[in-house]
Formats: sequence, structure tokens, C-alpha cells
Amino acid sequence: MPVSNHSHPEFTFFSRFVADIQAGRKTITIRDESEANWQPGQRLALFTNPEHQPFGTIEVISVTAVAFNELNDEHARQENMTLPELKDVIRDIYPDLPPFYVIEFKLIEV
Repeated sequence: MPVSNHSHPEFTFFSRFVADIQAGRKTITIRDESEANWQPGQRLALFTNPEHQPFGTIEVISVTAVAFNELNDEHARQENMTLPELKDVIRDIYPDLPPFYVIEFKLIEV
């Protein structure tokens, strides 16, 4: 796991999500097991993918397992999307639909 010069582990988001994260409209991310090994209270330095531009720091609030078919309107609201949009995005990123984890976070530094 690369470490940024902020001394926090790096965590990446596609560039299209930066504005929503910085504005507080996106407060969760849904990832597979390989990206869900975080603890509440842990701080992560944010970078865009693939450009690797820094854009803030988040603090992890919780990490909760969720099945694809359990995703609901509240998850979509926290992602600043509709539920069909959210499911389409997840299918694009994870076509095999592995076990998922909801990582709830708060932005602490822009």
C-alpha cells in the first residue's frame, strides 16, 4: 500500500467523484474486499484515479459488508446518484459482482 507524503495511506477515486466528495454530497464508497481493509477513525489521503492528483483527506466512519442486491436508495443518496445509476457504476467497475463493503467517511481536509 503506497503512503502519501501526508503520512496517511492512499485511497483513490475516479476524478468524476471529486466535486461530490469535496462538497460533502458523496459520503460513502462501495468497494470490493481488496479495498475495504480500513478501520473506523483511520485517515486516508485521497487521490484521483488514474491521474494521481491529491484532493483531500477523509476519516473512515465505518466499513460494513453489503450484498449487491441489498443496495438501496439510501446507499444511492449517500453516493449522490439514483439507485439504477449506482448499480450501473458498480457493474461497470466490478462486473463479477464480488462481496462488497460500504465505506462510510467524512471529509476532514480539502
